[in-house]
Amino acid sequence: MDRKQIVFDYLGRYALRYDYYEHPAAPTIELARLYWRDDGSKHCKNLFFRNHKGDRHYLVVFDCDRNLAIRDLERRLRQGKLSFASEQRMERYLGLRPGSVSPFGLINDTENHVHLFLDRNLRQQHSLSFHPNDNTGTIVIPQAEFIRYLDGCGNSYEFIDLY
Repeated sequence: MDRKQIVFDYLGRYALRYDYYEHPAAPTIELARLYWRDDGSKHCKNLFFRNHKGDRHYLVVFDCDRNLAIRDLERRLRQGKLSFASEQRMERYLGLRPGSVSPFGLINDTENHVHLFLDRNLRQQHSLSFHPNDNTGTIVIPQAEFIRYLDGCGNSYEFIDLY
Protein backbone atom coordinates (compact mmCIF):
# COMPACT_ATOMS: atom_id res chain seq x y z
CA MET A 1 0.00 0.00 0.00
CA ASP A 2 1.10 3.57 -0.68
CA ARG A 3 2.98 5.00 2.36
CA LYS A 4 0.98 8.23 2.18
CA GLN A 5 -2.32 6.38 2.02
CA ILE A 6 -1.48 4.48 5.21
CA VAL A 7 -1.08 7.84 6.97
CA PHE A 8 -4.28 9.30 5.48
CA ASP A 9 -6.23 6.16 6.45
CA TYR A 10 -4.89 6.29 10.01
CA LEU A 11 -5.67 10.00 10.44
CA GLY A 12 -9.13 9.46 8.98
CA ARG A 13 -9.86 6.47 11.22
CA TYR A 14 -9.27 8.64 14.28
CA ALA A 15 -10.96 11.72 12.78
CA LEU A 16 -7.79 13.80 13.13
CA ARG A 17 -7.89 17.14 11.30
CA TYR A 18 -5.04 18.07 8.96
CA ASP A 19 -4.25 19.79 5.68
CA TYR A 20 -2.21 18.25 2.92
CA TYR A 21 -0.44 19.45 -0.18
CA GLU A 22 1.74 17.74 -2.75
CA HIS A 23 5.07 18.90 -4.15
CA PRO A 24 8.09 17.45 -5.97
CA ALA A 25 10.28 15.03 -4.00
CA ALA A 26 12.02 16.86 -1.15
CA PRO A 27 14.35 14.50 0.75
CA THR A 28 16.20 17.33 2.52
CA ILE A 29 15.15 20.45 4.41
CA GLU A 30 16.95 22.58 1.83
CA LEU A 31 14.85 21.14 -1.00
CA ALA A 32 11.65 21.10 1.02
CA ARG A 33 11.98 24.86 1.69
CA LEU A 34 11.41 25.42 -2.02
CA TYR A 35 7.90 23.97 -1.77
CA TRP A 36 6.63 24.86 1.69
CA ARG A 37 3.56 27.04 1.83
CA ASP A 38 3.28 30.08 4.05
CA ASP A 39 0.68 28.41 6.25
CA GLY A 40 1.97 29.42 9.69
CA SER A 41 3.03 25.90 10.63
CA LYS A 42 6.41 24.97 12.06
CA HIS A 43 8.30 22.66 9.74
CA CYS A 44 10.22 20.00 11.60
CA LYS A 45 13.45 18.11 11.19
CA ASN A 46 13.21 14.41 12.07
CA LEU A 47 16.26 12.29 12.84
CA PHE A 48 16.32 8.57 13.58
CA PHE A 49 18.98 7.24 15.96
CA ARG A 50 20.00 4.03 17.65
CA ASN A 51 21.94 3.52 20.85
CA HIS A 52 25.42 2.01 20.94
CA LYS A 53 24.12 -1.55 21.50
CA GLY A 54 21.54 -1.18 18.74
CA ASP A 55 18.70 -2.34 20.98
CA ARG A 56 16.99 1.04 21.45
CA HIS A 57 15.82 3.45 18.75
CA TYR A 58 14.86 7.10 18.97
CA LEU A 59 13.12 9.54 16.71
CA VAL A 60 14.14 13.12 17.48
CA VAL A 61 11.93 15.95 16.21
CA PHE A 62 12.84 19.63 16.35
CA ASP A 63 12.57 22.98 14.57
CA CYS A 64 13.97 22.70 11.05
CA ASP A 65 15.74 26.04 11.51
CA ARG A 66 17.90 24.64 14.29
CA ASN A 67 20.86 22.27 14.21
CA LEU A 68 21.89 19.68 16.75
CA ALA A 69 25.30 18.14 17.25
CA ILE A 70 25.11 14.43 18.08
CA ARG A 71 27.41 14.83 21.11
CA ASP A 72 25.17 17.60 22.51
CA LEU A 73 22.13 15.45 21.82
CA GLU A 74 23.71 12.52 23.67
CA ARG A 75 24.19 14.70 26.75
CA ARG A 76 20.62 15.99 26.62
CA LEU A 77 18.92 12.65 25.98
CA ARG A 78 21.09 10.68 28.43
CA GLN A 79 20.76 7.50 26.38
CA GLY A 80 24.47 6.83 25.93
CA LYS A 81 26.35 6.95 22.66
CA LEU A 82 24.07 7.51 19.65
CA SER A 83 24.51 7.02 15.94
CA PHE A 84 22.21 7.44 12.98
CA ALA A 85 20.19 4.29 12.44
CA SER A 86 20.78 2.44 9.19
CA GLU A 87 18.36 2.44 6.28
CA GLN A 88 17.51 -1.17 7.17
CA ARG A 89 16.61 -0.24 10.74
CA MET A 90 14.57 2.70 9.50
CA GLU A 91 12.59 0.37 7.24
CA ARG A 92 12.23 -2.28 9.97
CA TYR A 93 11.02 -0.02 12.79
CA LEU A 94 9.33 2.88 10.97
CA GLY A 95 8.58 1.44 7.55
CA LEU A 96 10.37 4.44 6.04
CA ARG A 97 13.22 5.34 3.75
CA PRO A 98 15.76 8.13 4.22
CA GLY A 99 14.41 11.51 3.22
CA SER A 100 10.87 10.72 4.35
CA VAL A 101 11.25 10.30 8.12
CA SER A 102 8.48 11.74 10.25
CA PRO A 103 6.51 10.91 13.40
CA PHE A 104 3.90 9.36 11.09
CA GLY A 105 6.32 6.44 10.77
CA LEU A 106 5.23 5.44 14.27
CA ILE A 107 2.06 4.06 12.65
CA ASN A 108 4.28 1.26 11.33
CA ASP A 109 5.93 0.58 14.70
CA THR A 110 3.27 -1.81 15.93
CA GLU A 111 5.44 -3.03 18.81
CA ASN A 112 6.06 0.56 20.01
CA HIS A 113 9.80 0.04 19.95
CA VAL A 114 10.79 3.60 19.00
CA HIS A 115 10.86 6.33 21.65
CA LEU A 116 10.07 9.85 20.44
CA PHE A 117 11.89 12.93 21.72
CA LEU A 118 10.39 16.27 20.70
CA ASP A 119 11.84 19.67 21.36
CA ARG A 120 9.82 21.45 24.04
CA ASN A 121 9.62 24.60 21.87
CA LEU A 122 7.36 22.75 19.43
CA ARG A 123 4.61 22.80 22.07
CA GLN A 124 4.29 26.56 21.48
CA GLN A 125 3.45 26.11 17.79
CA HIS A 126 -0.13 26.25 16.55
CA SER A 127 0.54 23.58 13.92
CA LEU A 128 3.38 21.36 12.75
CA SER A 129 4.38 20.12 9.30
CA PHE A 130 5.74 16.70 8.37
CA HIS A 131 6.09 14.46 5.34
CA PRO A 132 3.33 11.81 5.27
CA ASN A 133 5.98 9.02 5.16
CA ASP A 134 6.72 10.04 1.58
CA ASN A 135 8.69 13.14 0.66
CA THR A 136 6.36 14.22 -2.17
CA GLY A 137 3.88 15.88 0.16
CA THR A 138 3.43 17.76 3.41
CA ILE A 139 0.86 17.33 6.15
CA VAL A 140 0.06 20.34 8.32
CA ILE A 141 -1.52 19.19 11.58
CA PRO A 142 -2.76 21.34 14.47
CA GLN A 143 -0.86 20.87 17.73
CA ALA A 144 -3.84 19.36 19.59
CA GLU A 145 -4.49 16.90 16.77
CA PHE A 146 -0.82 15.93 16.70
CA ILE A 147 -0.89 15.15 20.42
CA ARG A 148 -4.02 13.05 19.88
CA TYR A 149 -2.13 11.23 17.13
CA LEU A 150 0.86 10.56 19.42
CA ASP A 151 -1.37 9.35 22.25
CA GLY A 152 -3.14 6.98 19.85
CA CYS A 153 0.07 5.48 18.46
CA GLY A 154 1.12 4.08 21.80
CA ASN A 155 4.83 4.87 21.46
CA SER A 156 6.47 6.56 24.41
CA TYR A 157 7.27 10.21 23.83
CA GLU A 158 8.42 13.27 25.70
CA PHE A 159 9.00 16.94 25.11
CA ILE A 160 12.45 18.01 26.29
CA ASP A 161 14.84 20.93 25.94
CA LEU A 162 17.00 20.03 22.95
CA TYR A 163 18.92 23.34 22.71
